Amino acid sequence: MNEKTRILCSFLCFFYVLLVSPSQSNGQDFSLSCGASQPADDQDKKKWEPDTKFLKTPNTVHAQATYQDPSLLSTVPYMTARIFTAPATYEIPVKGDKRHLLRLHFYPSTYTGLNIADSYFSVVANDVSLLSNFSAAITCQALTQAYLVKEYSLAPSQKDVLSITFTPSDKHPKAFAFINGIEVVQMPELFDSAALVGFSDQTSDTKSANLQTMFRLNVGGQDIPGSQDSGGLTRTWYNDAPYIFSAGLGVTNQASNNFRIDYQKMPVSTAPADVYKTARSQGPNGDINMKSNLTWMFQIDTNFTYIMRLHFCEFQLSKINQKVFNIYINNKTAQADTNAADIIAWSGGKGIPTYKDYAIYVDANNGGGGGEEISLQMTPSTFGKPEYYDSQLNGLEIFKMDTMKNLAGPNPKPSPMQANEDVKKEFQGDKRIKAFVVGSAGGVAAVLLCALCFTMYQRKRKFPGSESHTSSWLPIYGNSHTSGTKSTISGKSNNGSHLSNLAAGLCRRFSLSEIKHGTQNFDESNVIGVGGFGKVYKGVIDGGTKVAIKKSNPNSEQGLNEFETEIELLSRLRHKHLVSLIGYCDDGGEMCLIYDYMSLGTLREHLYNTKRPQLTWKRRLEIAIGAARGLHYLHTGAKYTIIHRDVKTTNILVDENWVAKVSDFGLSKTGPNMNGGHVTTVVKGSFGYLDPEYFRRQQLTEKSDVYSFGVVLFEVLCARPALNPSLPKEQVSLGDWAMNCKRKGTLEDIIDPNLKGKINPECLKKFADTAEKCLSDSGLDRPTMGDVLWNLEFALQLQETADGPRHRTPSHGGGSEDLGRGGGGVAVNIDIEENDVADDLSSEENSGIFSQIVNPKGR
Repeated sequence: MNEKTRILCSFLCFFYVLLVSPSQSNGQDFSLSCGASQPADDQDKKKWEPDTKFLKTPNTVHAQATYQDPSLLSTVPYMTARIFTAPATYEIPVKGDKRHLLRLHFYPSTYTGLNIADSYFSVVANDVSLLSNFSAAITCQALTQAYLVKEYSLAPSQKDVLSITFTPSDKHPKAFAFINGIEVVQMPELFDSAALVGFSDQTSDTKSANLQTMFRLNVGGQDIPGSQDSGGLTRTWYNDAPYIFSAGLGVTNQASNNFRIDYQKMPVSTAPADVYKTARSQGPNGDINMKSNLTWMFQIDTNFTYIMRLHFCEFQLSKINQKVFNIYINNKTAQADTNAADIIAWSGGKGIPTYKDYAIYVDANNGGGGGEEISLQMTPSTFGKPEYYDSQLNGLEIFKMDTMKNLAGPNPKPSPMQANEDVKKEFQGDKRIKAFVVGSAGGVAAVLLCALCFTMYQRKRKFPGSESHTSSWLPIYGNSHTSGTKSTISGKSNNGSHLSNLAAGLCRRFSLSEIKHGTQNFDESNVIGVGGFGKVYKGVIDGGTKVAIKKSNPNSEQGLNEFETEIELLSRLRHKHLVSLIGYCDDGGEMCLIYDYMSLGTLREHLYNTKRPQLTWKRRLEIAIGAARGLHYLHTGAKYTIIHRDVKTTNILVDENWVAKVSDFGLSKTGPNMNGGHVTTVVKGSFGYLDPEYFRRQQLTEKSDVYSFGVVLFEVLCARPALNPSLPKEQVSLGDWAMNCKRKGTLEDIIDPNLKGKINPECLKKFADTAEKCLSDSGLDRPTMGDVLWNLEFALQLQETADGPRHRTPSHGGGSEDLGRGGGGVAVNIDIEENDVADDLSSEENSGIFSQIVNPKGR
């Protein structure tokens, strides 16, 4: 080989190395799906690559989770795991002079041959201890979560490799470590110094500190997913409502959509603009504000220093000394009197964001004044006689700062509500980890314990600038990647007299004047439906948020019980496929329920007697799958089984993204111990969907919902009402007629003409078999909702296989398993594509949004 050839080969080799380098486009960001064999996308279209080439330890095991929890919105990276029975290390190339975000994803499910309760391990990143004797199973069970994400901000280390070592605990004989996903994201240096609370003119250096994200909140606003974060950092910002302490909850404010945030010299990656466009303040009444405060409480690990970053932006006022307030952290002064907070003075003008960092040490005894919690209080300042007596916060982040290269804290303790439950039972076999919450990000593992540990626990506390007051900590609903509400808790302290104390404290209470203003005094032009509860109005709250408002009819057969049931259930449940309750009104003799506005209305409106475009078969399948997920969560995901009792196509709503959500829980039943697996109760429901066994025996079970859902499935397939008295007698009931045709082999004769020739025969058979099983006369012969969900997802796979590849994330468990498996099934995540039909529907159309809109006599 001559010299020129050698040079050319060397150049080509160098170029090839650049092409196949494991680093991504910027050379520093990685998303590793641990245990995966192929690259895949998650629900946000983020690409995850296999972890194998970064793992420097041989003889590790990759495993597949045997169960997909309904709260998992994506199979990636949670359904695969890397298992370690001995110390193992990942080495990920980074720029040593840059700060990096490190996220560790854990899903403590059942992995073949392993008991997840035996998993105890430590994690060290370079020389920083992140976790010690950590149990993901105990943590998730204590927090009633199915999975969790630990997020760390690692200071520059001058090393070009980030080493992450997992070590099983030597305190447990069968201990093993596991990990489902690892993210490494290069970030700008957003830290410098923080003022030490309680020490005048002293600061704590944060630029060289390693930090753990404990809380990241969009105060007064809705959840912001990582895909909408600024600077490409993919951070998730959660609504602050679950952490509000006391009855003085203030009001939420929102800037107009076209309001411009001017970052000036502040990095855009500090926080997304949406954080600065929403805020929580005390409200317009200065006299009341002077006697109250805004207070947030958080559960944390003791013997650490915490950095509290408070984000501010004024989008209403524009002058100095218009709004000035005091800030206290754990009863210690952070800003007050001559040094009180003035957002305009700090930022320099309207629409210009700013933030302040504070540091406080929380001692296990009394060093921080807070025990195992940290509090933030704000009260109006009178020192400079400002124009308005009010306080305001737009965003909040809390970070734990490392002590001697250590960030590890203890495993959380179960709440009092869980103390009598057997931890091992929760994680045995294929039973799912019970969860109310969709996935949390960052250090939210410690966040949610705060509310759970104080469930129904009353206590008094006195804060600077306020009178002593009492508050109940209630079960929180999590953050949801699912609620989509602008606000969930009201600034009102006078709960309605009609409601129990529990119901009154669970969600936002609106005044009648707010509701009248939002509906133009219940103008008939805003009526979008009539249900068994009363009329449904389209309305607007908080300056622009569209809502649906159900107003009670005094002559309705439904009343206080249904009203209270709906509040108590929906306020404690948050799931992608359950409709979100924003609040209620129990004022001036009126009872109203306020929900998210579902712009595409009910499922029934898209099936028959409509001018809307015909739904494709694939779209119908996806909507049915979404509804099945919501019902499956009700039956298995909450602490107690919840039976909906009124499943029908008018109670399945569709949002602007074609995501199906189950609604109307006024007739729902729940209980810790159903004798013999049922509840004996008076028969209620809607004719055409009513379980005949429940009707005969007055014994309600979750299989009653399964029967009703079977009718829904045939309604989806045949595009005709569940009851049609104008038809011949044998055809009046859709359920009976469809079952008769199925047995005769003539089902294809009664399916929607728009679908004929467009359904794959195998898919149709699987779908029809599933619906037939649901309508079995005996509840024992019906499948569980988990089984129904599995079979519908398999039917969708069959249809997609027949239609050809659609660039969809590969599904798992595609075997043609029969319905009577007896278990909960494997729920395979199917992402919803949004381009199957023309999305030209106007959200302004008068859509029948809630139950009984089409047939108000249904109950």
